[in-house]
Amino acid sequence: SDDLKDKVLQIAEEALDKHQLEREIAAYIKKKLDEEEGALWHVIVGKNFGSYVTHEKGYFIYFYINNLAFLVFKTA
Repeated sequence: SDDLKDKVLQIAEEALDKHQLEREIAAYIKKKLDEEEGALWHVIVGKNFGSYVTHEKGYFIYFYINNLAFLVFKTA
């Protein structure tokens, strides 16, 4: 949903403000989503990665902020 998309983008911005390392940014986003939206969120942050994932319908987003790519999805 648009509300969830906006929430993920807001949390990602917060993570970038608070952390420098990609793994810390990903951990922050995952922790916030698990707390606020229920468990089983997965977050990958980086400049060069590949993925093959299975996700719950409607719970997948891939976006860039500056030069970092964000892959965020939820599994059932």
